[in-house]
Amino acid sequence: MITRPRRPAGYWVERILALAVVLSLAWSFLYLYRFGYLPQPFFYEPSDTWMDWFNTAYWAHNPGAYDTWGTIYPPLSFLFLKVLTNPVCYPGAEGLPSRACDTYGVIAIHAIFLVNCWLVWKSFRKIDPRTAAPRTIALCLGMPMAYGLERGNLILLAFTFMLLAYGPLVRSARLRWIAAACAVNMKVYLIGSIFAQLLHRRWRWFEGALVATIIVYLASYAILGDGTPWQIYDNITDFSSGWQAASLLDLWYTSSYKPVLSLLNGSTFPVVGILGSRFVDVSLVVVTAAIHAVQASIVLAAVASWFRPEAVPPYRLVFLAVALALITSEAGGYTQVLLILFVFMEPWKGFGRKFAIISAYVLCLANDIKIDSVPPAVSDSFLAGGPRITEHFVGIGPFLRPAIVLAMAFALAMVTIRDAWIDLRRQGWRLGRRPGTSEGSFAGPLPAERST
Repeated sequence: MITRPRRPAGYWVERILALAVVLSLAWSFLYLYRFGYLPQPFFYEPSDTWMDWFNTAYWAHNPGAYDTWGTIYPPLSFLFLKVLTNPVCYPGAEGLPSRACDTYGVIAIHAIFLVNCWLVWKSFRKIDPRTAAPRTIALCLGMPMAYGLERGNLILLAFTFMLLAYGPLVRSARLRWIAAACAVNMKVYLIGSIFAQLLHRRWRWFEGALVATIIVYLASYAILGDGTPWQIYDNITDFSSGWQAASLLDLWYTSSYKPVLSLLNGSTFPVVGILGSRFVDVSLVVVTAAIHAVQASIVLAAVASWFRPEAVPPYRLVFLAVALALITSEAGGYTQVLLILFVFMEPWKGFGRKFAIISAYVLCLANDIKIDSVPPAVSDSFLAGGPRITEHFVGIGPFLRPAIVLAMAFALAMVTIRDAWIDLRRQGWRLGRRPGTSEGSFAGPLPAERST
C-alpha cells in the first residue's frame, strides 16, 4: 500500500496566507486599472514611479552626488547604475525626462526583480520544499518587494547580495564574502550582518567579509572618484539629525516608529491639537519603551548566542542584526523584505517561530485600513499616462506595521534565548563549542563552504 507523505503542520495556514497576499496584490492592480494609480500603501505621488532608480542614476552620470545631492549611498551603488542605465539619457536636468528615455534602466529594474524571485525559489526549495511555494509567492509578490519594485529602489540589488551571502545557494566562502561586501556597499546599515558572524565564532568568515567590504569600497571609490568615508559619514549624520516628520505623508509606509515619534515629538504638524497632549505624552512613553524593550531583547539574544552558538541558526543572527538596525532608524518600508527573507528560513514549529512567520505574511499584504479621509487632489499618474484625481486617507498601516516588526523581532529574540537556555541546561555551565551540526542554517547543518 502506497502512503502519501504526511503534510507538515501549518501546510494549509501558509497556503491560505500566501493566497491572501496574492489577492491583496490583485486588488491593487484592479484599483490601478480602475483609477489609474496604485492605492495605499504604495507611494502617494503617482508620478514618481521608479524614480528612486532614475534620480540616483542621474547622479551616477553627473558629478555632485555627495556634495550637492547629499547622498548616503556608497560609491558601488553609482557604479552599478552606470552599468545598468543608458548614459545618453542623463545629460540634462535630474528627474522625469531620464525615465522616459532610459529603456535599459526600466528593463534592468524588472530583470533584477525576476532574478530575485528565481533565487528565492531556489533557496527556499533547498531549505524546505514543502513550504517553498507559499513563502516564495508571499515574499516576491508581497508589499515590501512590490513597493521596492515600484520605487525602483536599490534594495532590490541589496536583497540579491544578502540572499547570496547568507542563503543556501553559494558554497564558496570567498564568494559569500564578496556578496556580503557588496550588500554593505549598497546599504550601509547591513554591516551588522557581518558582525553577527562573530556570535557564531566564525572568525575567518568575519575577517574575510570585512576585508572584502573594505576592498570593494576602495575599488569602487577609486573608479568613481567620489564618496570619501567622511563625506558618507557627514551625509548620514546630516540625514539622521535633520530628518523631521512634517506631515502624515512622512508616515506613509514605514518599518519603524521613528517617523511616528518624530511627528509626536516637536513636529510642525499639529498633533497635540488633534489628539490632545495627554494622548501624545502617553504614546511617546509607550512607543519608546516598546522599542527599547525589543532592542534589549536582541542584545540579550546576542549574548545567549555567544555562549551557545550551536543552539542558534546563523540566519537568525543575521535577522536580529538587521532588525536591530531597522527598528532603531527609518530606512523605508521596502526594507522589510530583508527581515521577511530570514524569517521565512525558520521552520514551522514552536509558538515564537510560528508567530514570526505569520507576522511576515501579514507584512506582505498590500492593503491598508482607513482611519480618516484626506481631501482628494489632482495628480499626474505615470502608469496611467495622465492626470488623475487621487484619493488617499490616514491608514492604520503606519502604526501597525512597525508594531508587527517589533513583535516579530521580539519573538525570535525570545526563541533564541530559550534555545540557548535549554542547551545550557543540557550541557552545563561551560562556554559553548563552535557550531557544527546544530539545527543549522537551513533546517539542517550549514552547507560545507569551500575556501575558493
